[in-house]
Amino acid sequence: MARTAVIAGVGPGLGESLARKFAAEGCRVALFARSTEFIEDLAADLPEPGEGLAVATDLADVDAIREGFETVREAFGPVDVLVNHASAASWTGLMDTSVEAFEESWAVNGRGAFVCSQEAVDDMLETGGGTVIFTGATSAVRSRGGAIGFTAAKFAARGMAMDIAQEFGGEGVHVAHVVIDGQIDSSDARERQPDREAETFLNPDEMAETYWHLVERDDVGTQPFEVHITNGPNPSEFI
Repeated sequence: MARTAVIAGVGPGLGESLARKFAAEGCRVALFARSTEFIEDLAADLPEPGEGLAVATDLADVDAIREGFETVREAFGPVDVLVNHASAASWTGLMDTSVEAFEESWAVNGRGAFVCSQEAVDDMLETGGGTVIFTGATSAVRSRGGAIGFTAAKFAARGMAMDIAQEFGGEGVHVAHVVIDGQIDSSDARERQPDREAETFLNPDEMAETYWHLVERDDVGTQPFEVHITNGPNPSEFI
């Protein structure tokens, strides 16, 4: 039976790679993003046997998130897989960060993931289980300094993932937190860093394989909680 997957926060790069990988594995994939310009084209271009659905969703808006999940249920049925992938960054330090910028980072990385998880886990408890994956960052385990809003929100999301895993693991809900330790390859990243060696970037298609492996690990005795994705032998930001 085909899984229904929600990827909350989809754009070029890893979000797109996740959508394509999940669809190739037979999932019905709902793509959440504030703007539909990119996700509508992606939903129409997902590989078979998957099926795509573009859902315009502001992940800082609680009502919009809940409406988005209702749209998914009407089209595909209950949710089996959730990837909390959205991110809002405030790349400034304590004294240069406004309250509004701090709250925006929290609203997407923290509260948005919380509401998405409530919606998805509620479905999973009705259907016998599922998978929730949080996309984290080095800042979720070690502060980088000078990015207080992003760091605080990512720390909070990691703790939330741990709590959900402990509360619902025994009921068949596998929760995993992925620490992305490095720069994901994209055209924008290469434009910003034209002199950076190509092998020091993380390949989003290879990263998507790791996410799918987490979905497939349904044996409660071997389910990993935290996975670190680094750029292999190249200098990483965490190790």
